[in-house]
Amino acid sequence: MNSPIARNVGLLVGRIGIGVIFLAHGLQKVRNGHEATKTGFDSMGVPVPGVSAFLATWLEVLGGIALIAGVLVPIVGALFVLDMIGAYFAAHADSGIWVSDGGYELVRALGAASLILAVVGAGRFSVDGLLGGKLPLIGTSSKSA
Repeated sequence: MNSPIARNVGLLVGRIGIGVIFLAHGLQKVRNGHEATKTGFDSMGVPVPGVSAFLATWLEVLGGIALIAGVLVPIVGALFVLDMIGAYFAAHADSGIWVSDGGYELVRALGAASLILAVVGAGRFSVDGLLGGKLPLIGTSSKSA
């Protein structure tokens, strides 16, 4: 679609949808507690499970909020791509595609959506868009819409 309004509304709706999912997953880790999350990460063979559990939890909580608001979206999107690559290799690669079997369909979808946001940016209906791409490391993607 070549309409700037449609593009920006699409980015807004997609960004909020992805942000809510990441936020929910992060809050689930908070609710379960750091020790339980660390134990789960350790059982999956995640390197440095205590640090990894802490980083994944707070990236998902704070990054989810950032996507919803549209703050530092290219940076947060890139971090979520790395988070989903880690989740893929640590927990899902050997389980097939279907999430109901512990597979990677959700991880790949979230990773791909995060990559799109990292490349395209937040769009105009965001804090990034309101600031006109003037935050550090934010390109002109919000201006081009």
